[in-house]
Amino acid sequence: MMMFFLFRSLPLLGLLVATTALPVGSAGAEVAGTPIVYKTVDGHELKLYAVKPKDWRASDERPALVFYHGGGWVGGAPSAFNEQAEYLASRGMVCILPEYRLLETMDPPAICIEDAKSAFRWVRGHADELGINPARIAAGGGSAGGHLAAALALLPGYDSPEDDLSISCRPDALVLYNPVLDNGPDGYGYRRIGDRYPQFSPFHNVRSDAPPTIIFVGTEDKLVPVEMILDFEKRMQEAGVECEAFVYEGLPHSVFHRRYAGDRGFYLCLRETDRFFEDLGWLKGKPTLEKPAGLRDLE
Repeated sequence: MMMFFLFRSLPLLGLLVATTALPVGSAGAEVAGTPIVYKTVDGHELKLYAVKPKDWRASDERPALVFYHGGGWVGGAPSAFNEQAEYLASRGMVCILPEYRLLETMDPPAICIEDAKSAFRWVRGHADELGINPARIAAGGGSAGGHLAAALALLPGYDSPEDDLSISCRPDALVLYNPVLDNGPDGYGYRRIGDRYPQFSPFHNVRSDAPPTIIFVGTEDKLVPVEMILDFEKRMQEAGVECEAFVYEGLPHSVFHRRYAGDRGFYLCLRETDRFFEDLGWLKGKPTLEKPAGLRDLE
């Protein structure tokens, strides 16, 4: 592991359904993008928001990234990733910001995973309308949203009866910001999930067919242990999966968000996200992300 103002690893290396849930959408800032209903549950519409490049056309076959917001499965809003979505759209990607049902009880986040899978399948199933290449759809998220993104690739089950299961919910890449990967006794969510944590934890369900993955965490994160992230990275690599973790010195939980990690965290995470997609061949051309004043080259 190389160390500068971040620690960088060697190269690329949630059963019961909650009975009550509160849909997301109105909390926080206005969500970027065009709203589209992807699912209706008990008469309530769940929307996703499509953020498209300015020169977008329906006939395009662009790469896409579906961002799941965090909030401990009980709060948060899709607007958490407005800035990332707008930047990556300026680079040529279509970005999707979904709502999902939030928990009101102490049940495990089964319905959250179910909605995450429904949203992803909807996007892939409507790739032609969205101008998306169905073989280049990534999933990303922060905190509990990172758990949902990883669940798409690693956790079996949690499928909605209304979903077309012939459409894969497996992402073609994962971008995980301070993700909740371990719901066990030493991880986040154990009080909610209890002894069922092996069925809900991506950490305990690593598989060799997982997609290329990039992970971000700060050393001051009080919810997601750095050691767990590095252990997960090692498990993925040992399974033959391309996985790279970035550990940023002094940054807190929500390492990607300006409000919590400042311009430095926002820039560092988005810069490496851009490079990740460039390395995959999904993005071309020079990044347009502006470097904050005073940030050293090694950071």
